[in-house]
Amino acid sequence: MSVRQFVEAHYRHFNARTLVEATEAYRRHVEGGGRMMVTLAGAMSTAELGLSLAEMIRRDLVHAITCTGANLEEDLFNLVAHDHYVRVPDWRNLTPERERQFLDRGLNRVTDTCIPEEEAFRVLEGEVLRLWQEADEAGERWFPHEYFYRLIREDRLKAAYQIDPAHSWLVAAAEKDLPIFVPGWEDSTMGNIVVGRAIDGRLSGTHIVRGGLEYMARLADWYVHTTMGRSIAELSEAEGDPLVPPEEALRTVGFFQIGGGIAGDFPICVVPMIHQDLRRPCPFWGYFCQISDSTTSYGSYSGAIPSEKITWGKLDLDTPMFVIESDATIVAPLIFASLLDW
Repeated sequence: MSVRQFVEAHYRHFNARTLVEATEAYRRHVEGGGRMMVTLAGAMSTAELGLSLAEMIRRDLVHAITCTGANLEEDLFNLVAHDHYVRVPDWRNLTPERERQFLDRGLNRVTDTCIPEEEAFRVLEGEVLRLWQEADEAGERWFPHEYFYRLIREDRLKAAYQIDPAHSWLVAAAEKDLPIFVPGWEDSTMGNIVVGRAIDGRLSGTHIVRGGLEYMARLADWYVHTTMGRSIAELSEAEGDPLVPPEEALRTVGFFQIGGGIAGDFPICVVPMIHQDLRRPCPFWGYFCQISDSTTSYGSYSGAIPSEKITWGKLDLDTPMFVIESDATIVAPLIFASLLDW
């Protein structure tokens, strides 16, 4: 029995049934010509989501990714330092003294896994610093993921690989030249390091790394080009109500959100920005699914039900909407494996 067959046979009610329905709607969306953005919050790269996400990218089932700076870099950490990671099976029972022991050993804990500072952070820092310095000398500025794409394409880390690169979602993304958007990259280890290198004088400043507002502008252009076949500059200001779906749209883009936070909050706002601030036409998001363990509650954005997003101009009345209230490290691989079974 394949994963898809197992899920369809046993997942019949409640969150389990929503998982099946969301997977089927994802498949219909892509088979109908739609595109799909996946957003990564939490520590999904350290959870080794690349084992399934990389193949989703290679099979053209993912067309763009928005992720935190941590998820961007942690896929590379795992790529070059996997053999040095330390598993902590009794992580719920750790004392403060034992936590300090991890620090003294250069181990940074993420739930049941410790990332080794020397083998992960410093290996990546050494190579990316060379790229930052080259850009600094040339007067160039690049997005965070573009520096990482160069590390992969120029084989600057290849000698340090400790896993099959087929299991790295960032390697797969670099092969496909997948659009990646990284809001709030400053909240990452490499973000901290670029500031440190600017302070100690090894870089002339932090300007060599392009930031979140520029990512939003690029995202807007990608969204309009993907859905309308034109750049924003080529679209005339909408006449009348820009919230009316344009008849000339080529396709819609779906939104598959893993977790909450800025990885999901940032990109979904591109549609109301285009409609309400630019007064330009484009389709609403054409599919929405969120895997979340944030309980629906008053004032919780991550716990808001999808229909609330209608009032913000993100989703429309007929947008397929799903919330799976569960652990994304369990749910996302099941959905991806089911989709890859088709």
